[in-house]
Amino acid sequence: MSTAILTGQPVPGSSLEGDLRSLGFDVRVATDAADAETLLAAVPANQRVAVVDSRFVGHVHALRLGLTDPRFEAAAIPGAVTARPAARPALARALRTASDDASNGSVVVGIVADRVADALGTDLHRPVLGELVAEVPRDPQARNEARQALATVDDEAIRLRTAVKSRDGFFTTYCISPYSRYLARWCARRGFTPNQVTTASLITALIAAGCAATGTRAGFVAAGLLLLFSFVLDCTDGQVARYSLQYSTLGAWLDATFDRAKEYAYYAGLALGAARGGDDVWALALGAMVLQTCRHVVDFSFNEANHDATANTSPTAALSDRLDSVGWTVWLRRMIVLPIGERWAMIAVLTALTTPRITFYALLVGCALAATYTTAGRVLRSLTRKAQRTDRAAQALADLTDSGPLAELLTRLGRGVRLGGPAVVALVAGVLVVLASWLSPYGSWWPVLGAGVYVLLSPVALQRPLKGALDWLVPPFFRAAEYGTVLVLAAKADVNGALPAAFGLVGAVAYHHYDTVYRIRGNAGAPPHWLVRAIGGHEGRTLLVTVLAALLAATDFKVALTAVAVAVALLVLVESISFWVTAHRRGAPAVHDEGEPA
Repeated sequence: MSTAILTGQPVPGSSLEGDLRSLGFDVRVATDAADAETLLAAVPANQRVAVVDSRFVGHVHALRLGLTDPRFEAAAIPGAVTARPAARPALARALRTASDDASNGSVVVGIVADRVADALGTDLHRPVLGELVAEVPRDPQARNEARQALATVDDEAIRLRTAVKSRDGFFTTYCISPYSRYLARWCARRGFTPNQVTTASLITALIAAGCAATGTRAGFVAAGLLLLFSFVLDCTDGQVARYSLQYSTLGAWLDATFDRAKEYAYYAGLALGAARGGDDVWALALGAMVLQTCRHVVDFSFNEANHDATANTSPTAALSDRLDSVGWTVWLRRMIVLPIGERWAMIAVLTALTTPRITFYALLVGCALAATYTTAGRVLRSLTRKAQRTDRAAQALADLTDSGPLAELLTRLGRGVRLGGPAVVALVAGVLVVLASWLSPYGSWWPVLGAGVYVLLSPVALQRPLKGALDWLVPPFFRAAEYGTVLVLAAKADVNGALPAAFGLVGAVAYHHYDTVYRIRGNAGAPPHWLVRAIGGHEGRTLLVTVLAALLAATDFKVALTAVAVAVALLVLVESISFWVTAHRRGAPAVHDEGEPA
């Protein structure tokens, strides 16, 4: 239960108390700042408290935005201020300041909330209200004008409109959101939480993958339709969160993680369905997952390297901003990158109308073009901008490399050795190990030699802070090298079950890499060091897979890949789930990603 303290004399006919109770507040009345300070001290320390001017006139949704958003420790709108438990001491100090001012005659009873908000300082969140009314009239005429303004604006329409993400892809904006927002309101009014909608989306996608795995035309059609409906639910969960302000640490993680799980499970379903029809497309399915994962790592690394950089401008970025001022170019550029809405729509339609092989060919070509476009643009921006990257960004990139014990040991042994630009060295190391695996027959030791060189060169990412113009490319190069090596060696084994086992291994490792990203985004730090060591780091896993391929027969290699995949999956899943559930229970600050569509 939250508590709202009304300050000043009650206004006859005001609906303020009822509005606050509808938002879940227990309402108490204080005659002045000193009385409010006393009431605050009586409220349990683990509760949210709001101080609201009794003369407040405004929309209920304005109060909701200002007083109930769980992402911010302290927030305020005109005439109202709130603090979550972590900000309660600051609120108490601000009330004491307001009480002292009132005793000195410098604060008039009835504007305590605004004085408290001013005293709370710069960490105070002030939501953008737009057309919503929120004010404290000083006389009857002003109050009458405020009530008239209140009646002319439909806050429910605004609430519904702003439930839709402000920046999204063309397909999502024009083909999904116009009706999914109403589904979100229906869910919110019936008590469904965003996490429940997210789980429903996952279950729907898994059923779609199961339909695709049947290998029949009816199954493919059902799979396409269910995948689209899963995407509708995927949009709905975020809209429920924005509509009802039900943001949470656990919810943000579930939303991001389940998106990846749904898509990659669907790839596996398509591959199983194709196999039932006599067509082996597991290499294409794994290739699609590798490409899509590497695309995401490029996005994550670039954003982490630059979002808090200083002097962060470039001619390329200026050109991009100018293009964004032309309406049609905005949508064209958003569609070119093949975001999740366009991508899933393409997959669904092709699944229903064509074959899994054609679906994967189209997906690979589309994602490759999108990756080329986005990566080239970001490289140009990095080369032309004069940015000073922070220590936080350098640490985030180092965490994203996922370097294990071998790389750390070699870094200590080779302290002071400079091999060149980290991105160039990482690219060369990755190309060597993948080419050695590609050009050698299965069972050859050349891939082991390539992996050995890869291991020796991998410490380059740990030699110095990754603050160079192109250092953000290091994590994507390492991801492409590790995943590509597993894909090539499994394909070379040419035995039934090797590629599905490789798909499972890459999926488990990719989950770990995505989890690292989501922790960094949520300011929770990287996964624990023991976990990275336990699963070997990117260089250790790459070396292990090449050694297994050299030592074992193809059928045994398949079993070994499966065992490694299960071990990695168990370790990362158990630790990850435990971490996020614990963070949620401890009341970690809620996050809600409004960035680029994935």
